[in-house]
Amino acid sequence: MAAKRKISLVLADVDGTLVNEEKVLTERAQSAVGELRRAGIRFAITSGRPPLGMAMLFDQLALDTAIAGFNGGLFVERDLKILEQKTVPADVARQAIDLIREHGLDAWVYRGNDWLITKADAPHVAREAWTVKFEPKIVADLGQELDHVAKIVGVSDDYDKVQRCEAEARTSFGRRATAARSQPYYLDITNKDANKGAVVEYLSSHMEVPIQEIATIGDQPNDVLMFKRSGLSIAMGNASDDVKKQADATTDSYNDEGFAKAIERFILGASD
Repeated sequence: MAAKRKISLVLADVDGTLVNEEKVLTERAQSAVGELRRAGIRFAITSGRPPLGMAMLFDQLALDTAIAGFNGGLFVERDLKILEQKTVPADVARQAIDLIREHGLDAWVYRGNDWLITKADAPHVAREAWTVKFEPKIVADLGQELDHVAKIVGVSDDYDKVQRCEAEARTSFGRRATAARSQPYYLDITNKDANKGAVVEYLSSHMEVPIQEIATIGDQPNDVLMFKRSGLSIAMGNASDDVKKQADATTDSYNDEGFAKAIERFILGASD
């Protein structure tokens, strides 16, 4: 596969892809990115995380490309200088909060570098704070914090509730917002033009790399849009069967060096 395609840029999702279940960037994954660089292939990351929540990776990966946070809602340079941002209209944000609550999910709001919540002991708050390495701000009413919102998240460990909320959000918002699960327990609602497919297009345009020379790798339904807009798409072994069906290739799990193996097998053409 690698011999048939010219790849000039690899774009990777972070959670469930680049880092393992413990949110660790392994030595092999870090080495694989270094090998890409030595082969003249650029590397970029995108995530539902805020850019600040990916900052611990910048030096480890020696990133020199734009970082796409909030699923493409905010592009920053390595020093977190904003290059471009897309926010959720206030009325859509308010509707999203209401919809999330109607489905029994907890709501989070991301605005700039602020992560806003109403309950410190809500599901996944502690784990998320550990992952992104900064603490949320607790507010009394999220409805008063909806100006310049980059992302709203619905959170629940009832995956069926999250899936139903996603379906209703897509119907309710139409083309006014993007609604997609970044994890089975997270529903991300962003600007209509903030999605990982748009990240591919942004990087292609600003880096002058043809889309067919971009490889993408991810594990969640919100990664499928970047699969569809890239020349080579790779699904992680921990992805669902539906996600795998929409990729050109499948690698091993994130707990079995799936990212590094994908780079070695499909991009650099090395054997195990």
